[in-house]
Amino acid sequence: MFKKLKQALSQVLESSRKKIDFKNINYLPRWAILCFDSTILLIALMITKIIIGNLQNDTIYLSYLPTSQELIVILVNVLFFIFFRTYAGLIRHSTFIDAVKFFLASAATLITSLGIHYVYFLATKESIFLIPEILVYSIISFCGLFLFRILVKYIFEAYLSSQYKENQLNVLVYGTDENAIAIASALKAEKPSRYKVLGFIDKAGKNKSKEILGLPIVHLHRKVAVILRANSAQALIIADNNLTKEESIAIVDNCLEYNFKVFRAPLISDIENNKSLSNQIQKIQIEDILERDPITLDNKLVAKEIYNKIILVTGGAGSIGSEIVRQVANYKPKKLLILDNAETPLYRIHHEINQNFPDLDFEAIISDVRNRKTVNEVFNTHKPNVVYHAAAYKHVPLMEKHPSQAVLANVIGSKNVADMASKYDAEKFVMVSTDKAVNPSNVMGASKRIAEIYIQALQAKLKLENKINTQFVTTRFGNVLGSNGSVVPLFKKQIEEGGPLTITHPDIIRYFMTIPEACQLVIEAGAMGNGGEVFIFDMGEAVKIIDLAKKIIRLAGFTPYKEIDIEVIGLRPGEKLYEELLNDKSETLPTYNEKIMIAKIECYDYNLINKLILDLESIAKEGTKNEIVLKMKDIVPEFLSMNSDFERLDKKIV
Repeated sequence: MFKKLKQALSQVLESSRKKIDFKNINYLPRWAILCFDSTILLIALMITKIIIGNLQNDTIYLSYLPTSQELIVILVNVLFFIFFRTYAGLIRHSTFIDAVKFFLASAATLITSLGIHYVYFLATKESIFLIPEILVYSIISFCGLFLFRILVKYIFEAYLSSQYKENQLNVLVYGTDENAIAIASALKAEKPSRYKVLGFIDKAGKNKSKEILGLPIVHLHRKVAVILRANSAQALIIADNNLTKEESIAIVDNCLEYNFKVFRAPLISDIENNKSLSNQIQKIQIEDILERDPITLDNKLVAKEIYNKIILVTGGAGSIGSEIVRQVANYKPKKLLILDNAETPLYRIHHEINQNFPDLDFEAIISDVRNRKTVNEVFNTHKPNVVYHAAAYKHVPLMEKHPSQAVLANVIGSKNVADMASKYDAEKFVMVSTDKAVNPSNVMGASKRIAEIYIQALQAKLKLENKINTQFVTTRFGNVLGSNGSVVPLFKKQIEEGGPLTITHPDIIRYFMTIPEACQLVIEAGAMGNGGEVFIFDMGEAVKIIDLAKKIIRLAGFTPYKEIDIEVIGLRPGEKLYEELLNDKSETLPTYNEKIMIAKIECYDYNLINKLILDLESIAKEGTKNEIVLKMKDIVPEFLSMNSDFERLDKKIV
């Protein structure tokens, strides 16, 4: 018996040592809240008696215990609590609505009590209670009830804030418009809170020395990084929707330079209700700070090109092809055909389109553009109206090692699809090419240039024969951020592994475009093309790869050369130090879209190029690597290899 008592006592002592966990306290039953409120009413009545008694200097009122008659007021008050359901709200989540309910209950109690008083007085000529007492009681009881809820709410919020203080990020919100205020308010109310909002930054300076939500407004009179440091903030949340692209880039660059984190807030209208707001505050991505103006599409022209037509996208499971598929699906084609030879990526895009466009008639086709017979079967079965040809091998170092595959996929594959488009009278054939086809320095670029030459020659041949049923269009653009094998995913993977980030040369520069931007321009260029054009895109400002690497490291929250190193490994086979500038005005013609230009390129004779390509195909299947590359250099005289074993072949060209 003594042993059990000792164990019980030790359990009680142990539990008393444990810290009370407010998070796990259950909500009080409604009757308990009603009891709390009734106790507050009783205290309010006692305080009222003391105040009235002292004011009247009446010793009777010094007895602060209420009489049975005075308890009628409390009874009436409780009845109105039940009527207005003031007890139904959760105390720790009290809002302005709860205050309104208490005000109505207090006002109703006051009016009812006065009514009871006058009825009783008329009947008996005696007073139940003094009128000043009722008035003072109503005010004190309302204040007591309201303050009680504020106090409980504050204690819970203070406790929960202290619990998550270590994980909170001190932030300033950039902007003072409705969206910024709504975002800050939602972040303050969110529990558990990931961000602690310290204030707002106002670039106009009209509201300095004022406050929003009890938080200061800081005038942007210095660099953003200086303001963040002065206010002990660790990060910036950009919530101003009126910022220009240049202003946004300048702010982000300044923050990253001094290792401050930068986030972008969504529009309040775009917030998903089933997700916490903290999870919808997105980190600034490298795509957000490209020095480019936004692209505007001619949606009417594009819709006319695609709506209610059968669309074929080759390479439709690749990074470029899949984005073309997504964008085309928005324009409600009659049927969408997604062709690729990679089973798993094809299944993924099939599943995605099925989920996002359940009413769209589409089909995923496993096929290879290198197989002329299967390409013919696809065209014969479905007879597509518009073809977007994105199937290609594009990795420069790999194609240097496997020139036969570059020829078969990029040259012969393109020839097969183009020939079938002509044979089955497709309205439009749009080929996705690359800036590496300009003065090619590698096998991949040369293979794409040969495909371009063939497409143009085929269009010229059909025009001479007056058989212009199909319009052949070529589109060229540079590096695409986030595409398979591009530098940005590689950098991100290297950061996840702790570095270093590898670049091939400290002076190497590239032009970049996002996948959606590139595909938007491909679709519009295809729509505006009349056949035979080679469209090139304005790629914006050139980006130094080493600067890109530093920005990506800072965006990940690290410091370049300290936490994450950058290592120079040397140029890869076939890689140029500087890409060709595509928007040279002396070699281009403008279009109505300032982002799209037409390159003035010499057209080859179809019979000659067709024979050369057929010879190249035979060599690709049976010849050596050197023989293949020599033939490619014969077809494209400007093809001069760089950083490659094939450089020695340039001297053998006659």
